[in-house]
Amino acid sequence: MCGIYGTTLPYKKEQVQKKLERTQFRGPDQMGILTYDSRIGPITFGHNRLSIIDLDARSNQPFTYQDQIHLVFNGEIYNFRELRESLSKKGYAFTTTSDTEVVGAAYLEYGEDCVQHFNGMFAFVIYDVKKQHLFGAKDRLGQKPFYYQISDQGFEFSSQISSIQLFNDRLSISQNSIEQYLAWNSIPHPNSIFNEVKKLNDGHAFTYDLESKGFKDWRYWDIAFPKAQAYQGSYKDAKKDLEALLTDAVDHRMIADVPLGVFLSGGVDSSLIAALAVKNSEQKVKTFSVKFNEKGFDESAYAQKVADHLQTDHHVINCDYAEGIELIENFSHYYDEPFADASAIPSMLLAKHTKKQVTVALSGDGADEAFLGYRRYQKLEKIENTLKVPYALRMLGAPLLKIFQNNRYNGVKDILHAKSAGEAYLAMMANTNASWLHIDKRVSQVQELKYLLESDKNSFESAGDFDLKTYLSWDINTKVDRATMAYSLEARSPFLDYRVVEMAQSLPTAFKYQKGKQKRILKDILYDHVPEAYFDRPKSGFGMPLNIWFRNDLKDLVLSELSMNNLKDIPGIKPAVVTKLIDQHMNGSWNHHTMIWKLLVLRQWLGSVGKPYSIKGNNS
Repeated sequence: MCGIYGTTLPYKKEQVQKKLERTQFRGPDQMGILTYDSRIGPITFGHNRLSIIDLDARSNQPFTYQDQIHLVFNGEIYNFRELRESLSKKGYAFTTTSDTEVVGAAYLEYGEDCVQHFNGMFAFVIYDVKKQHLFGAKDRLGQKPFYYQISDQGFEFSSQISSIQLFNDRLSISQNSIEQYLAWNSIPHPNSIFNEVKKLNDGHAFTYDLESKGFKDWRYWDIAFPKAQAYQGSYKDAKKDLEALLTDAVDHRMIADVPLGVFLSGGVDSSLIAALAVKNSEQKVKTFSVKFNEKGFDESAYAQKVADHLQTDHHVINCDYAEGIELIENFSHYYDEPFADASAIPSMLLAKHTKKQVTVALSGDGADEAFLGYRRYQKLEKIENTLKVPYALRMLGAPLLKIFQNNRYNGVKDILHAKSAGEAYLAMMANTNASWLHIDKRVSQVQELKYLLESDKNSFESAGDFDLKTYLSWDINTKVDRATMAYSLEARSPFLDYRVVEMAQSLPTAFKYQKGKQKRILKDILYDHVPEAYFDRPKSGFGMPLNIWFRNDLKDLVLSELSMNNLKDIPGIKPAVVTKLIDQHMNGSWNHHTMIWKLLVLRQWLGSVGKPYSIKGNNS
């Protein structure tokens, strides 16, 4: 796990060093900068290393393999040992025990198809000396970030956008991206907050020809669309096969030359990962959870109960209010773009204190999307029943909802107007009609709508696919990467092993969701390791008491940052309506903390960029 950077632009070495120093928290163990001569001029690669596999300096990057290629690599290839053995039989020699060297050998053997052989989370770029091009790729589920800018001057890439931003006077803020952020809480791929900078899509690879400056990218992997090959076994068979696959995924993610632990919230997903980690480990497994003092936000007792049952070395991290405020005030330093998932703050606190004892932590991310675990999937059943009522009759009843005159009214109204379950689900997921927004077609612009609206799968599977391509990719993966890398901690999720996702895609819906029982098969596997009674409670998220903080200690910050003058500078919103909603929140009549947090993050980011960038309407 590291931070990568590269450019064909004529930056001075001191400038490249500053770019790497900006995100040195991603890899504090070693900084490497090398410049290579090419037919078109110098190419510079940079790397901030967080040492996980083969701690020796021989595995530092930028890395050269057989004098034929140079590469920078961020992430982990979990099956690197099997690949190294296979490549050794083909005559490839290895001088390290790292997965970085395996990436280089695999490229020489398989070319651009090397990505098909990798099981991992990664973003890398290879300079092929013979072909005079750059080849790069991002992992299938998009766990590792990759930003790039193409211009007449050349090509530049980085793990975080702030490195590209430094010493760059060719950027403008995207109004489209701001409006998409207001709808989605994050900026959808392939756009970024700047018109000129793009994100590489998940499961994509690319080449950049150094002489012609031609860029080509393509998808090398996708979830099964429209349908996967159906699993042929019984439920009992599927449960056995899935547990074996998850066990293998956990086992591969426990390979490290540094201390390792598990995030344990006490929920189904993290508890199952912890149980399988204990099963795989000869040593006592360290587990970590967060504790909030505010009523309704403290789930630590559930985690402690699971930890006691599994006999882990459990650590409860008390959420220190002062630490939380400090992270809110410095949020933009680590999240380079506006990002409105408030659970990023407790995630950062968890990572900060977990890092004191381990360098790698396993997590339960990805299970909800692949195995239909979100509570909103239960609403789909009600929605489908509602949509059975003829459209004309639904429209007759819609005006009666105006008595509510709030965001709930808008949401229900959108569902009643929906022509399909997919349209209704989209209305639940995006604030397309929130009273304080001027947003029209931004939601419909995202490419991923096909997984929801053009699928031949049932509504549950389509919603799960859509969440995996949007919420998981844009939100969860971004949150986890930035929160953990802020403190040089590597997070690994066995549920995001592409083999697990592919198996989930093949299972009948009833194996995952049946009569309101979410993640059915995962729960039944878990209950073989931890008593079912431990989980007899409603599903909860990973939240924090922002609604309380905004009315008290953070009130002055909110009113200052979200003053009428500042709100007028934010495109896509109605300042007068926002001010009214903030007043409602402060007097306790309504809870608008989600809107406040979203705008507070955006306002702080706009104030942190350091110079008055122009705001333009179109992503170029």
